Amino acid sequence: MSEETTPIAPGPPRSGVRWRRFAATFGIVVAGAAGMIMLTAQGVLGAQFAISGMPFTVTADRLTGTGFEQFATLDQMIPDSPNQGDTGGQVLVMVSAIDKAELTNLCQSINLGGIFLKITAGGGDRPVTARTLVVDGDEVAGDAAFRNIDVGQDASTLDQVPGVTGNPGVFSQQADSVVIENLRQNNYATTAAVFNLPNLRMAFTSDGC
Repeated sequence: MSEETTPIAPGPPRSGVRWRRFAATFGIVVAGAAGMIMLTAQGVLGAQFAISGMPFTVTADRLTGTGFEQFATLDQMIPDSPNQGDTGGQVLVMVSAIDKAELTNLCQSINLGGIFLKITAGGGDRPVTARTLVVDGDEVAGDAAFRNIDVGQDASTLDQVPGVTGNPGVFSQQADSVVIENLRQNNYATTAAVFNLPNLRMAFTSDGC
């Protein structure tokens, strides 16, 4: 495909794409611990660490990126994590990878039980910038446009973000570029080769992003 498209519809918080249903629709199997080891052995598949299992919210007025990939995988908590609930310590996530990214008015917050740890950065004419940005989340909402998007590609053949690929046979999509206005995500992990946050502010607050 070579036309711009807008596959992500706008919506209120926590009403974006539900990746658990997405994964089930395309037959992605939720594997056990041994399967997760096999997945991560394939390459850079999202988080390269045991996740805490505590989701956090990320918002931005605008995200622009060149080199975009997206595919499903599993993140795993430590054995007997107090946050595992009924998940067995595994969370099915959609990995969103961007080679070069800019985010305007970035906000990240995590609910610590009655109080939030909030981080803000990238206001005005100094956006947050990142290289090899990889985000693991289960919800995303916003007004999105992709250029030269390929949908349904085998995740093991992705080539828009160097070093980041999925498992063979897994449904994925990639594009030359992406723009998302009014971005809102529910995430479990973020990694980046470089992450620059001008006007960084971190504080405990009574409200989240």
